[in-house]
Amino acid sequence: PAFSKPCTFPVKLWLLVNSPCVQSVRWDARGEGLFIDQGLFEQELLSAGPGAAGEEEIFKTKNFGSIVRQLNLYGFHKLTGGPASTAVGPRPRPATAGGDTSSRAGPLHHFWNPHFRYDRPDLLLEIKRLTKANKEKMDAGLEVTSRLPEDFQH
Repeated sequence: PAFSKPCTFPVKLWLLVNSPCVQSVRWDARGEGLFIDQGLFEQELLSAGPGAAGEEEIFKTKNFGSIVRQLNLYGFHKLTGGPASTAVGPRPRPATAGGDTSSRAGPLHHFWNPHFRYDRPDLLLEIKRLTKANKEKMDAGLEVTSRLPEDFQH
């Protein structure tokens, strides 16, 4: 699919969760939320050196808290409790040959955004960064356009 700005945080996240190489991020059973295995994520995507996706640096941070902050800035909500957050659904990719022992290296976090769905990459354009200015615009009923966040401008 063609995206207008391929390196916004939500697009990177969508590409990661759909990548067969990435084990630390996966869809929930309904394909409407994502699970992030914190320990595995830190090891796989935030440590130094080339990441699982073959890129030098996927995120400019090594701090998982910064990733959670980005999720919050883009309107993702952390889901806690209830069967939905504990029932890890089937992965949209095959499990590793040696079983799934590498999984659950750390706490498992469940995040949800109404515009972040397995089968709807087109909805990613609806995910806006919640800056103070954008929030004021939305509260006033004005349209907020997607643009490249400062974090990813080179």
